[in-house]
Amino acid sequence: MSRTIRRAVARLIWAGTGYRMRSEPAPTRPTVFIGAPHTSNTDFFLMLAIAFDMDLKIRFLIKDSWFKGPLAGIMRSLGGIPVDRKDPASIVDEILAAVGRGEEFHLVVTPEGTRGAGSGYWKSGFYRIALKAGFPVTLGYVDGVAKVAGLGPSIDLTGDVGADMDVIRAFYADKSGVKPANRTEPRLRSEDPTPA
Repeated sequence: MSRTIRRAVARLIWAGTGYRMRSEPAPTRPTVFIGAPHTSNTDFFLMLAIAFDMDLKIRFLIKDSWFKGPLAGIMRSLGGIPVDRKDPASIVDEILAAVGRGEEFHLVVTPEGTRGAGSGYWKSGFYRIALKAGFPVTLGYVDGVAKVAGLGPSIDLTGDVGADMDVIRAFYADKSGVKPANRTEPRLRSEDPTPA
């Protein structure tokens, strides 16, 4: 898809959703993009609009049921990577192998893992991938109250999960998502002490 077509599609998405883009400058090296809060199917189209507008090569994780029938080719051409929910951990190795082969892309991950009210925790795959690949994490967002979406800052993870997540929580504290009732507070299960 040419850059002109991608930009035209982005304009259609912004017009159709009523959102506008407000973003920091595009990252200059591969990153793990967090897509949050992930509360609606609209998020997917906003993510595409951001990537198309900023001319970014993205790959994104999406459940494998989207890769059946005629949608499979479309999802692959857009950068989709199917995730088997019965074995989600294997995707980390797959991504790291692609990075090891020298592939360059921005990986979009929705750590909430669901559009509905979730388990109360974010999934930790984004953190493990970024840390192991040496990628920064770019804080992508959707704010339904302000009707804006875009990319916030990129941060380098330190390996101190609590401290890194405090930075992430502070950024998302005022981001509502399209459906605020479905928002999950940024917290990894590993941050909470294990019951004795």
